[in-house]
Amino acid sequence: MSCGRMSGCCNGTRCQDIPLGGFLAVDTPLPKNTEGRAALHDCPDGHLITLYKEYVMSYKDTYESWLNDKRLNEEGRKELESIKDDESEIEYSFGAELEFGTAGMRGVIGYGTNKMNVYTVMRATQGLAQFIKTLGPEAMERGVAISYDTRRKSEVFARAAADVLAANGITSYVFDVVHPVPMLSFSVRYMGTIAGIMVTASHNPKIYNGYKVYGEDGAQMSPEDTAVVVDFIKKQTDFLGSPVPTAEQKAAYVKEMPAKVDKAYYKELTKLTLSKKAVKACGKTLSIVYTPVHGSGYIPVTTILGKIGLNVTVVEEQKNPDTEFSTVAVPNPEFKETLSMGIEYAKRIGADAVFGTDPDCDRLGVVVKNKAGEFESLSGNQVGILLLDYILTRLKDENELPANAAVVKSFVTTGMAKAICAKFGVTLFEVPVGFKFIGEKIKQWEKDGKYTYVFGFEESCGYLRGTHARDKDAVVASMLFAEMVCYYTYIGKTVSQRLQEIYATYGYVLDCNISIPFKGLNAMKEMNALVDSLKGEPITKFDIYNVSAVRDYSSNTRTDLATGEKSEIGSPLTNCVYYELENGSFICVRPSGTEPKLKIYFSVKANNKTDAEAALEKMQAAVQEIIKA
Repeated sequence: MSCGRMSGCCNGTRCQDIPLGGFLAVDTPLPKNTEGRAALHDCPDGHLITLYKEYVMSYKDTYESWLNDKRLNEEGRKELESIKDDESEIEYSFGAELEFGTAGMRGVIGYGTNKMNVYTVMRATQGLAQFIKTLGPEAMERGVAISYDTRRKSEVFARAAADVLAANGITSYVFDVVHPVPMLSFSVRYMGTIAGIMVTASHNPKIYNGYKVYGEDGAQMSPEDTAVVVDFIKKQTDFLGSPVPTAEQKAAYVKEMPAKVDKAYYKELTKLTLSKKAVKACGKTLSIVYTPVHGSGYIPVTTILGKIGLNVTVVEEQKNPDTEFSTVAVPNPEFKETLSMGIEYAKRIGADAVFGTDPDCDRLGVVVKNKAGEFESLSGNQVGILLLDYILTRLKDENELPANAAVVKSFVTTGMAKAICAKFGVTLFEVPVGFKFIGEKIKQWEKDGKYTYVFGFEESCGYLRGTHARDKDAVVASMLFAEMVCYYTYIGKTVSQRLQEIYATYGYVLDCNISIPFKGLNAMKEMNALVDSLKGEPITKFDIYNVSAVRDYSSNTRTDLATGEKSEIGSPLTNCVYYELENGSFICVRPSGTEPKLKIYFSVKANNKTDAEAALEKMQAAVQEIIKA
């Protein structure tokens, strides 16, 4: 052990002059709340020094330091004063730092080190700025594209991020109004910026907001670059000390995103249509309802539908931005309840389908009228199956399906994709959860030319056709879904009928997932520990369903339980356990990367829906018993 010859080491320098986590000289007085260890060791300079644990203020001290800091804005001061007698709220707000992971950060809006506020946003942006500076003057000049959705404080956070970049001499291009995730991703690529920032908490409740960082390819920043950014963020221990730009710096470096970006985006999407004849025949009389659920999707979705000649009925009460999402419990279009107002519209006008997008318009939720005339909510897997089947069918019909066509899905997404791709002679790739991994495949194939990307999707209602963006795109998905309804109407079918035909062709598969919430400051650690515990003793069966193989994505290892043979999965590392069952079904357990929830995925193959539901019930009960144990 050595002191590392830290500046000030062994010369009596006071501890507050030494960086946190450093070494303190024997005669150095301790700060008020520091706890020491009795570890003595030889210093290279020939002195004995005491190595102490890093100085960590209690959450109460941190709370007081914020409250008494003159740099804290008035809103923050009033909020912190209002919780002075609420011990649990103070601990939640200041007992940890909002974690910046591979998808950025997300948290409850409010003041404190563990919440989303201008100070945590500015601190994160300062970390990004430091990273960009290491790339040189050209990267600083290329700048950062910035967008935001309709949530509370979204524009405030976006403007704060632009200010920090300006104070560092880095150019930013900020959209003047709300724009969705896919348009931010596209703008990074179109403008040639070095990075992108999207202020959003996606489909989470209204009390949340978040901050996502994108790399120069338009995909969410790679884990390697994110790790460097996080290191820079951690070095900024003064949360309220991010640089503030001068008026001259703001004028020079903060720029408005050019209007040509929107035009170029729509132009790219129009190239992706697949059924022009059907649209021309019945697009204007299309019977479909759309709701943006008060989010950023209204203008882009209705614009692209209008450009290709498709007409939809928009839910008037939900078309305008609303930070409170006042007409829904949660702005998540995966839930049928969120689309209930659209369903009522559909009943009145005799529509066959309803679709909706979330606040940042990267997810698409769908409800269709079934054979019995009832509106049935489709899962993300079912929408993905329908879009995959439609895209491959139409490309083949038009002789435009590439010989080296490839589809990408997350490994927790329905196993039915494998059978569909096999029928069309298309190669299917599986990647970890997170659309950035799909983006990485697109980037790889652009370089080596081995495959041509035609579609990518995740069970969580995320879809992407085209390579204009590198994240989920509910604008293009909305266009394709509406076009698909039009196509089936044109040939005398419904979407619901086509889904049943798919099941009849490939066999019935029931896909679902459940989320188990964790609470407290250690929620993420506890979730990961639970997943780790599953790796210790191999599970050989779930009720009557035998396990044929276990994939441990944290070690990139697949173990065949019959032979004991181990092989590499060939996937980026992530903390996840995946059980392959003998009948082709699977169960997967992973901690969410953005929320304190344990996610458990089930994909059940069976002869029919009734058998699948019975099997699912048994599998879920078996998993619950294992987790409780």
